[in-house]
Order: sequence, then structure tokens, then C-alpha cells
Amino acid sequence: MGCFCSKQIKLTPGYEDPVLLASETSFTVSEVEALYELFKKLSFSIIKDGLIHKEEFQLALFRNSKKKNLFADRIFDLFDVKRNGVIEFGEFVRSLSLFHPKTPESEKTAFAFRLYDLRRTGSIEKVELKEMVLALLSESDLHLSEEIVEVIVDNTFKQADLNGDGKIDEEEWNVFVKQNPAILKNMTLPYLMDITMAFPSFVVCSETSDTDIMI
Repeated sequence: MGCFCSKQIKLTPGYEDPVLLASETSFTVSEVEALYELFKKLSFSIIKDGLIHKEEFQLALFRNSKKKNLFADRIFDLFDVKRNGVIEFGEFVRSLSLFHPKTPESEKTAFAFRLYDLRRTGSIEKVELKEMVLALLSESDLHLSEEIVEVIVDNTFKQADLNGDGKIDEEEWNVFVKQNPAILKNMTLPYLMDITMAFPSFVVCSETSDTDIMI
């Protein structure tokens, strides 16, 4: 009688069942499985522990693990749902799903709000908006004067701060995004419809104009 031998597959820390993740995201089971192969590649690129550290995240985004950018830091922080300094597979898939073309705009809008709410106060203040505008401009290689950046921030608040309290709360943000849908332009990555073994880039492309970066 023959002997059936199976090779045990070593899974990364925080691994979650692709069927479960597919049921909770915009991905199919086969796409989640493909993302796991990508996740393993990223999580073993520097530290090799099956978790994505900030240096590995930076390397994937910029091909440079040392480059610092507020925009990339914010994306990492929001992917790191458990706030333990690393991104696990489940966090990776659920967060990446927010950029899927099939994900509802309401979810993208909520994620974008958290992106700009740097201090997690539940509202966006002018200083936070300015910091993010400067970070986005830096990544898109756009160089605007301090005066123009101030105009962008002031104009945004004139439109979005409906009650005039000097902050943009989530309800005001939702109204503002509906009036300015281009804000969510970078919240959709079309190639997630056909996942390949390349890390999705969240860096604002250089063709972005200063009008696109209203915020």
C-alpha cells in the first residue's frame, strides 16, 4: 500500500483564510491568493518575518526604504489597523480593497477622511490639510509657492467648512467630496481588477495638476 505524504505549508503570521477575506472585500478568492504571493514577497524583502514593516512598505512604494514622506506614512498607518507597527496579511487585503474599482465610494470617502485627519481628532484642521497638500505635491513633483498652497487650503475650507468652525468634520467632508469627486481620483487603482505581481503604487502620478490637488 502506498504512503501519502503531504508537505506542510508554512504560513505567515496573521494569515487569514482567502475565502473569508474575499467575503469581506471586493476581491475574489483567486485574487486574494494572488495577493498572498505578493504579500510574501514584500514581507520578506528586508526583515524576512512574514510581516510588512514600514521600511519594506517604503521600498515597495519608492524603491527606496529610506525615503520619508508623510503621504506614505499615513497610508502605512491606516493599513496597520492594529497599530502594532507592522501590516499583517488580513490588514493588507482589507486595506487594499478600499482602492478596488468595485468598492463603494462611501468607503473610499471615509478612508480619505482618515488619511487627512492626521491627529485622529475626528476632524481635519487647516494645518493638517496643508501638510498633506505639501506631501502630495512632493510626490507628484509639482512645485508651488507657499502663497498658492495657502490659497488651495483656504479655498478648500471655504467650500468644506460649512459651519465655519475652522475644522472639517466627517459630515462636511462627505458633502465636499460629493461636490468634488476628483478628490477620490487616487482612491481607485484600476489594475486591481486584474491583479499582477506588482505592488500597487499609491504615489500620485506626475501628470496630476495643481487643480487636482485641491486636497
